[in-house]
Amino acid sequence: MTLKQELINIARAAGDATRLMLNVSSKKKDTVLRDMAASLIKEQNFVLKENKKDIAKAQSSKLSSVFVDRLILNQKRIKEMSGSLIAIANLPDPAGEVIKAWRVPNGLWIHKVRTPIGVIAIIYESRPNVTSDCIGLCFKSGNSVILKGGSEALNSNLAIFKILKDTIKKHGLPEGLINIIAIRDRKAVEALLKLSDFIDLVIPRGGESLIKRVTSLSRIPVIKHYKGICHVYVDEWADLNMAQNICFNAKVQRPGVCNAMESMLVHRAVAERFLPGMIKKFKQAGVQIRGCAVTRKIAKGIRKATEQDYHTEYLDLILSVKVVEDLTEAIRHINYYGSHHSDTVITENYECALRFLREVDSACVYVNASTRFTDGNQFGMGAEIGISTDKLHARGPFGLEELTTYKYMVFGNGQIRA
Repeated sequence: MTLKQELINIARAAGDATRLMLNVSSKKKDTVLRDMAASLIKEQNFVLKENKKDIAKAQSSKLSSVFVDRLILNQKRIKEMSGSLIAIANLPDPAGEVIKAWRVPNGLWIHKVRTPIGVIAIIYESRPNVTSDCIGLCFKSGNSVILKGGSEALNSNLAIFKILKDTIKKHGLPEGLINIIAIRDRKAVEALLKLSDFIDLVIPRGGESLIKRVTSLSRIPVIKHYKGICHVYVDEWADLNMAQNICFNAKVQRPGVCNAMESMLVHRAVAERFLPGMIKKFKQAGVQIRGCAVTRKIAKGIRKATEQDYHTEYLDLILSVKVVEDLTEAIRHINYYGSHHSDTVITENYECALRFLREVDSACVYVNASTRFTDGNQFGMGAEIGISTDKLHARGPFGLEELTTYKYMVFGNGQIRA
């Protein structure tokens, strides 16, 4: 059997499973999700054993510590994965929800109703927890999923997939609901992206090169989990103690993720009071600072920031810093250099806060909070497929509702059009 035919067979089975899922009750879905969560805990030693193979390979390949951190599973992270499945089970089922209903003058009742998108292919890198999150979200929303994880996490992904697939089978549900492509060859991705007759949506989640490659090759609609060039702007009206805590958390708490701060902007009026202490704290945590001319005058021994630095998602303990004249310059800088992911203003000025919220063109815009909260779980959505930086059809954390589209269900009693 050719690779193309193998993938077509998987996608066809996924489509058939999606149609069968339309008649599965929310109660049944939630029972299965809770069983999945319990099975992950029960079989965690198997998952950890397989994960060690991936970690050993990554370390022998001399991959960065940040990259290895994304791969690592431990009891705490498996417990979090299990918890996400339970959280998804506890959320309302979006499939079948009536968004709006109205009667038109001729007596027709029109209902706008949420319905699953169908077959979703998710292409992702590194993090094994994405496997269980994607399965849980797609299952609850009534979609079938085809997973293609990175080769660096293949053993971990296959272990998690096997546990959750066995749970699906145990409950007598169609096996085509969840699928994984275990082929390491890149040609598998290229072939998958051509199956527009069988797959309804592609969601890539990973580095910039992966996103660009998927977008350029796909014949299927793509929603992009694009890079996170996230900013924190310290306004002239900021509480500087609060600003220091937020900036440190946004950069240092977990630097290798898409919602970490990559660029810090500081109003000129507070720069001399704020930057020395802030930069000292960053340096003590191992952060390399790349600053503008004003920043380098205030704090010595800082590398000069280039134009490219402001365009870069470091995913590491590196931070670009710029002193700006005012809120207008901060907003202009963010909209030009940012990736429309997550950006924060630290200010006690209500009008400045509202203007920042209105004018910064990003999926998630904050006042006085860390960008690190851009996460489906943190938003109370159970989990997420990714953070969409697109504007259509979904933006921000991609959760249950975002995994649905809608149809119009129309009830009549004999109406014909004149």
